[in-house]
Amino acid sequence: MAGGITDRGEPYSPFVGLVYMFNLIVGTGALTMPKAFATAGWAVSLALICFLAFMSYMTTTFVIEAMAAANAQLRWKRREQEETDYNDSTSEDSDDGLDLSRSEPETKPILSVQRSGHADHFDIVERVEMGQMASMFFNKVGVNMFYICIIVYLYGDLAIYAAAVPISLMEVACGNRSCSAGGVKFNDTDACWGPVTRADAYRVFLSVFTLLLGPFTFFNAQKTKYLQILTSLMRWIAFTMMIVLALIRIGKGTGEGRPPLANLRGVPNLFGVCVYSFMCQHSLPSVVTPISEKKRVGALVLADYSLILGFYVLLSFTAIFCFDSSLLHDMYTLNFTDNCDVLDIPVLRYFLGLFPVFTISTNFPIIAVTLRNNWKTLFHRDGGTYPWVVDRVVFPLITLVPPIVVAFCTHNLESLVGITGSYAGTGIQYVIPAFLVFTARRHLEPVMGRECVNKHQSPFHHAFWVWFVLLWAAFCLMFVTANIILTDTMK
Repeated sequence: MAGGITDRGEPYSPFVGLVYMFNLIVGTGALTMPKAFATAGWAVSLALICFLAFMSYMTTTFVIEAMAAANAQLRWKRREQEETDYNDSTSEDSDDGLDLSRSEPETKPILSVQRSGHADHFDIVERVEMGQMASMFFNKVGVNMFYICIIVYLYGDLAIYAAAVPISLMEVACGNRSCSAGGVKFNDTDACWGPVTRADAYRVFLSVFTLLLGPFTFFNAQKTKYLQILTSLMRWIAFTMMIVLALIRIGKGTGEGRPPLANLRGVPNLFGVCVYSFMCQHSLPSVVTPISEKKRVGALVLADYSLILGFYVLLSFTAIFCFDSSLLHDMYTLNFTDNCDVLDIPVLRYFLGLFPVFTISTNFPIIAVTLRNNWKTLFHRDGGTYPWVVDRVVFPLITLVPPIVVAFCTHNLESLVGITGSYAGTGIQYVIPAFLVFTARRHLEPVMGRECVNKHQSPFHHAFWVWFVLLWAAFCLMFVTANIILTDTMK
């Protein structure tokens, strides 16, 4: 099943795998984080982002362990089938009057060889999507809940990506790039090109975005490792540039930011933004499986999370002390494109303004293919194949159309990120990995035995950590829901 539904992908080095994961995690959420920090307060934001980074790292190790367990189970079942076929063949030959035990006394079934330990069952060789892992380890109710959660999340993710790029293009094309622009904020009804409003320009750019990146969903085109490395380099340059520019302004004493210590009203949205900004669990099978040497995957993941956390903290803290909270944009790069007091070099202002276009858009095909593969896995039946029209037209369409429609209706990135991260993101990042690793261990222990250790086992292998993650997820959902109810009541 694993090999027939989705492609494994071309192998690449661990360094390229680290770059892939960095690109996957650092997306739109990073650019919406400064405003969320300013709203919630710097002390609360620092504590929450560090804790959520730790929680996300833990559940990432859970998913990698579950991937290894899924590979072991698939390999074990295949060996059992080969042994069954071998025994059936031997039985038929014996019925024909042949005694193979005398002519080949050293021959042993393949499964017996595997049991003797000559091969590692837990090698991550086959690309097993999270949907397939759920089908292997969950019951029917769990599988249905999984698909509801991941489909809602990935649709929200695609809608965020589809809105972020046209917003950046609209701001560059319609915003005032003169040094007198300052902190002016525009409305969607303001003119862009003559009678064309900014909202019209946004929809034009969204249409162009759909035409250019939509085909990746149909033709299964994948990015090359050189494009991944290039976009990662651009991210480092852009984030470093924004951090340094903000530090220079703060050092000169011209920083306008006076963020509060704590503001609990901003915590629910901050939680959603932070959860979203560390999200990569849903696409780990696509990123980890092609890595050629997986001995140090755990160290690579830890290094990625450490680097990303450092960037997030530096970016957000320099932002909230550099800019007035009321003038921070949903897309942080826009604060550098309309204020020459911060950056007076036109080329660099345009570079930051177009940063989401060249970097964030490269994640859209990966997310779209992940969602399409999960749709295919949901309706797949063993031994069955899809007609060409269903496989190449229907599945891509149901993947692409809904998020584009949502992006046409709204481009409020802060709300999209907050809602997606708070609910569906909690399920994808916390609940599903915890249940996956818990049920995977229970499935494999009777078959493999306690003495067989998963070499990709999470450092947090004690059952306490699984229950801790689930309790934290339950608390988060109750907190966010209660806040929404209270907010609506007070209106």
